[in-house]
Amino acid sequence: MTDRAHPGVDAYIEQLPEWQQSICTQLREIIWATDPGIEETIKRTVQPYFVLDGNVCALLATKDHVNLFLYDPTVSDPAGVINQGHDNLTARSIQVYRDDAIDSDAITGILAEIVEHNRRGGWRRIGG
Repeated sequence: MTDRAHPGVDAYIEQLPEWQQSICTQLREIIWATDPGIEETIKRTVQPYFVLDGNVCALLATKDHVNLFLYDPTVSDPAGVINQGHDNLTARSIQVYRDDAIDSDAITGILAEIVEHNRRGGWRRIGG
């Protein structure tokens, strides 16, 4: 991968079925491309998190999809890619299933907005 890769995130992805590895790798590349300051870490023992002045997003593979958790419930979604957690008070998510196309432009826009909010003190502080 790159020097930005966290060995724990590498290990998490490597243990997944091939189709989930592909989704996680694509999402990881989108996250990295969004902002060079985003760093990888592991939280909750094994879960990959991506942080910059606070949580930006996290990956979680489930039986039939991969969740990209977005840690800003106020973020805009003009392309309508956020498909879970609209009533959640702290995060929403994009569920990506095996044969789904990944809208990298939409996800990049969402992540960039979260990063901007984080740099301004976070969505709680700025009120979205």
